[in-house]
Amino acid sequence: MAQFEEKRRRPLKEERIFTWDNRGTAPLPLMEFVETRRPDTKRSDIKKWLKNGHLKVNGVVTTAFDAPVAPGAVVEYNSSRPFTIFHHPRIELVYEDDDILVINKGYGLLSVSTLSHKKELNAYEIMRNYVKEVNPRNKLFIVHRLDRDTSGLMMFAKSEEAQEVLRHNWNNMILERLYVAVLEGSLEQDKGYVKSRLAENSQFVVYSTEEPEEGRIAVTHYEVLGRGNGYTLAQFSLDTGRKNQIRVHASDLGHPITGDKKYGAVKNPLHRLALHAMTLRFAHPITRKDMNFQTPIPPKFAAAIRKNLK
Repeated sequence: MAQFEEKRRRPLKEERIFTWDNRGTAPLPLMEFVETRRPDTKRSDIKKWLKNGHLKVNGVVTTAFDAPVAPGAVVEYNSSRPFTIFHHPRIELVYEDDDILVINKGYGLLSVSTLSHKKELNAYEIMRNYVKEVNPRNKLFIVHRLDRDTSGLMMFAKSEEAQEVLRHNWNNMILERLYVAVLEGSLEQDKGYVKSRLAENSQFVVYSTEEPEEGRIAVTHYEVLGRGNGYTLAQFSLDTGRKNQIRVHASDLGHPITGDKKYGAVKNPLHRLALHAMTLRFAHPITRKDMNFQTPIPPKFAAAIRKNLK
């Protein structure tokens, strides 16, 4: 029988939050998991907790009775009041704890404000407002960014300690970053890599250069997932994290990302830059636990190689 450890947290004084870890080797449906921890509680009461937002799984409010509680997952129960529920049409909250926050960002949304778009809504401000709503003393720190038109997984730090660890050890803490993209044309090789020095001109266009004093080394690995209808669905992984790295290297391969006019694309079948941050795996900056988050390939990406798009 799976064993679980119960422990108490001390958030705001007016709240009573109980935290349970799944120490078993198999996932359990949330309802069953809570029943195991609260055997004297009626099922009807647990259903009310779910409906009204009193339960979190890995920091995210969950209302589904059959939501899986995987081994190592953390379930929180707020006996005092419902948790603050995050809602936004452009962002999905994927994970949250006291030190980090992981989101799935929609395309067309800035990660942070820029000099040229100071007043435009961005993911940082949206998530900062959320954590402040939960507790006015909460803070949020930027640790990396996604391009405005790139969708997918990105992380923020919620504590200064986590921010410092990630900032000074980013390359060692990040274990895997996978992206998926739709490329123009049929990429010849099934897999390979691109290595070049990347520099940026006065028009903010990043480019590959052979001049050692101009750019910084960037390495991008690629693997073809499928081909069809004049497009290639490809997966990319990064040895380095330079600005616009995948976009430039895709263009260097002679197959720019669809919708990426800035780097040579002439088609825009999906009406967006077809680049998505699919996997983010890292060592937790405080606990050092292996954190692995994945999102599915956007359905329109897969459809692009299966049917003609106008």
